[in-house]
Amino acid sequence: MRTRKSHTLLCKGRRLYMQAFNNLELSLKKNTVFFALGFASLLCSLNSSALAQQSVVPIDSAVRNSFEAIYSDPRVTAGLTRIEAREAEMVREQFRLTEIPAPPFKEEVRAAYYLTLMQDRGLEDAYIDSEGNVIGIRHGNGDGSTLLIAAHLDTVFPEGVDTSIELRGGRYYAPGIGDDTRGLAAMLSIIETLNDSGIQTHGDIMFAANVGEEGRGDLRGIKAIFRDHPEIDGFISIDGVRLRRITTGGTGSRRFEFRFSGPGGHSFGAFGLASAIHAMGRTINKIADFETPSSPKTTFTVGTVAGGTSVNSIAADAVFALDMRSNDREQLALLEERTKAAALEAVAEENARWNNGEISVDFVLIGDRPVGQTATEDSLVQAAALAFDKVGIELQQLSISSTDSNVPMSLGIPAITIAGGGNGGGAHSPDEWFVPTNSHEGPQTSFLITLAMVGIQGVDTGLLEQRNRN
Repeated sequence: MRTRKSHTLLCKGRRLYMQAFNNLELSLKKNTVFFALGFASLLCSLNSSALAQQSVVPIDSAVRNSFEAIYSDPRVTAGLTRIEAREAEMVREQFRLTEIPAPPFKEEVRAAYYLTLMQDRGLEDAYIDSEGNVIGIRHGNGDGSTLLIAAHLDTVFPEGVDTSIELRGGRYYAPGIGDDTRGLAAMLSIIETLNDSGIQTHGDIMFAANVGEEGRGDLRGIKAIFRDHPEIDGFISIDGVRLRRITTGGTGSRRFEFRFSGPGGHSFGAFGLASAIHAMGRTINKIADFETPSSPKTTFTVGTVAGGTSVNSIAADAVFALDMRSNDREQLALLEERTKAAALEAVAEENARWNNGEISVDFVLIGDRPVGQTATEDSLVQAAALAFDKVGIELQQLSISSTDSNVPMSLGIPAITIAGGGNGGGAHSPDEWFVPTNSHEGPQTSFLITLAMVGIQGVDTGLLEQRNRN
């Protein structure tokens, strides 16, 4: 049942919807390649697009044969047609979700609404777990693997940011409109299409609208799911817009607060005491001179600083937040070791300089995103590349990024991240925007990958293998 709070939030933009959605219909009709096409022309278009094969991912013949068996099923082709026909309504849901704020650690109202969307589309047993993730499972025939598909509920924007949608110059603007309400809408389209398709899959499909992907959320939602569900054999994250690449690598990060403390005192009367801020400054100066490899790319930054009591006080406390990232696990560990050593050296120098009062430093972990990789030859990556071909999308590259896929990759579970479709930009800014240009291609691609991995009963058992969980 929809909560009163969520109902109020949804009604907030009702006048906007009446003005904007007529424009949305026109935008979709103008910008979506397949929108006005019928079943026959869709088949022609998809078959023509398949002539231009991608060259980024080598395809094994057994993978291709399995994929083609799934793709050739008439129910699959009908599903692709249905996704396109229903795209305008899915974009409406994307907009409704956008206008329900979901700040970090406060995703519950959006989660409650998404739960009803899942339940209304055949996942009657969907639920919200202890971490706040919305989870629904579409069971297969009981003899297959388990694939998790997820899109994240949270945004980077703090509480109080206005997420109302504004149409300007043919673009829809709102904080979070692409990252990741687009992913949530694409996943909803897959759920709805499978529910109406009559397809019995071989494997299970777990759908999750997860919390905590952004910032200090530290992937807490996905970490909780993989902790609680060891049966998961593969993972697809749908995140963002502009479907043109497959993310197969996970950039790892370690984030710390370096907290300095000492006795503190009056700037004049207690002059000669060691200062927490001075020790912090010495540390930052040392870290700023670090050199790190460009390959594997390894980076660092001191993002925020704070401390002290007043301009006429010797600081008793100081803290800075440090972000460290690398595409290599060993380089990330080495960088962490160097920064901590620099802080301890700087504290010793500050204490020796004044020889009065004692500064200490504590290292508090505030973020841990593991490094990971899915091999190019993995069947999940190959299936994704084949799906790009069938939908007619140019696969430009395999990429490395920091997404929910980091977690399963680090566990040795095949995982990829792809976008939800459409065009957009300005992610993580107040001027984030979205245009539904060919946006149906996002859920179509994920739909094909999903079925290729879990299989269809009586057609093919699918490409996703059950892991050895011993």
